[in-house]
Amino acid sequence: MFGEIEGTGFEVLDHRFGSCFVGHARVERLWSGGRWLEGPAWFPAGRYLIFSDIPNNRMMRFDETNGKVSVFRSPSNNSNGNTVDRQGRLITCEHLSRRVTRTNFDGSVAALVDNIGGKRLNSPNDVVVRSDGTIWFSDPSYGILHDYEGDYGKEEIGGCHVYRHDPATGETRQMTTDFVKPNGLAFSPDERLLYIADTGGTHQSGGPRHIRKFACSQSGDLADGGIFAECSSGFFDGFRCDREGRIWTSAADGVHAYAPDGTLIGKIHIPECVSNLTFGGPKLNRLFITATTSLYSIYLTANGVMN
Repeated sequence: MFGEIEGTGFEVLDHRFGSCFVGHARVERLWSGGRWLEGPAWFPAGRYLIFSDIPNNRMMRFDETNGKVSVFRSPSNNSNGNTVDRQGRLITCEHLSRRVTRTNFDGSVAALVDNIGGKRLNSPNDVVVRSDGTIWFSDPSYGILHDYEGDYGKEEIGGCHVYRHDPATGETRQMTTDFVKPNGLAFSPDERLLYIADTGGTHQSGGPRHIRKFACSQSGDLADGGIFAECSSGFFDGFRCDREGRIWTSAADGVHAYAPDGTLIGKIHIPECVSNLTFGGPKLNRLFITATTSLYSIYLTANGVMN
């Protein structure tokens, strides 16, 4: 269903948000029929979007050339976050198998990380790839807390962390120590900052519901820069940066846009709880939004970065 959707629209909270869209832009609902959609990843060469339907154990494919949605992979090991590496291959976080995988050009699936020191990962959640080829992913325990989005299981590692995997060496390093439930993550355009969401408030009374920022060195070492933003509606889940360094993030009432200084400058209201988003289209100015049961999109005057 195309056209304006009831309950959607832009809310300007700071004059800087006005330059991010044109007045006649409208939210489009591209598809509906999922249970909890997640992990949108844009493939420019084919002009299609891959996204996960976690409880239904499948991955979906939206074709921008004809507007059709089809099943990309089923079963999908309760896939969650997805991204594209620098060679154009699909990188996926899988709850059921508790691993991060790469889909090769011939369609074969290779496990990249499934354990740390012989102990199984919890349930990899979201993932980004830096320009040096390293793969960064979060590993909260959501996929092993019950059977809805994976299989009930026990934490073997004894914590929820963010990891950096180097495909060139096969080394995987734990990069954080004090997150409750690390979730979405994204690099700034110059990759000098790494933003990481903590959704620990979902299972801990008074727990975190914010995005933290870290200075990231060329070698990948992190220095904690504190809290970037607190969520005013639900929780931050997945998010991405645009070329100007603004953060576009999911929230319970839609998409929240933050200036690089941490100011909430505006919202895009969506009638379902938003889980994740990514920039796509030939100019990376189309924001694709996964929101509970549906896939939405809207054109912006802002352009995203691939990571």
